[in-house]
Amino acid sequence: MEIWTLFVRTVLVYLIVFLMMRIMGKREIGKLSVFDLVISIMIAEIAVFVLEDLNKPMLEGILPMVTLVAVQLLIAYISLKSEKLRRWFEGKPSAIIDGGKLNREEMRKQRYNLDDLLLQLRENKVMNVADVEFAVLEPSGKLTISEKKDHLDRSSTGQASIRYEGLPLPLIMDGKVQDESLQKLGKTRFWLKHELQSLGVKDFKEVFFCSIDHRGKWFIDKKK
Repeated sequence: MEIWTLFVRTVLVYLIVFLMMRIMGKREIGKLSVFDLVISIMIAEIAVFVLEDLNKPMLEGILPMVTLVAVQLLIAYISLKSEKLRRWFEGKPSAIIDGGKLNREEMRKQRYNLDDLLLQLRENKVMNVADVEFAVLEPSGKLTISEKKDHLDRSSTGQASIRYEGLPLPLIMDGKVQDESLQKLGKTRFWLKHELQSLGVKDFKEVFFCSIDHRGKWFIDKKK
């Protein structure tokens, strides 16, 4: 009888945990934020406790799991409305290599050493740090890499000029101007407003997301 009870509980707990994970969203395990990862671990631990003690009512396990998922959904909803809260819970990307140069200060802040960098470069099939123009450490811990692409334009003197391609820069997120990106471009808010007006956008608050790449190509998504 006890074995049968354990079997039934195991199936029920599996279905409940599976349902909870589906409700939380479809993000891959490797792309979970720290907040999502903590919630997932806690749900798994609660599930184990329920299976270990057959005398414990199932409700004592289900209620905490439902509470955790409700908290996760609430935070996720609020994060959609507040960039500051989203950054606080999920963190923000960190430029480990910027313009072909190692950002030692950022590596120190993230407690990210050279062994970590070289490992993740190899995982991205990049063997030489010198081949990397930009490397961004995402909040999930994944390293996004943009390699150097040399464009040789031969002049009449036979000399070559080299231009490197970088990652698109987000200029506006949730209607808020990203001043750090403007500084990297060497531009001002006045320049951004002028460019947006020429593209038919009157105010920053009209824009949900706006970015520009190294070719000067704009991507603008207006709020609905």
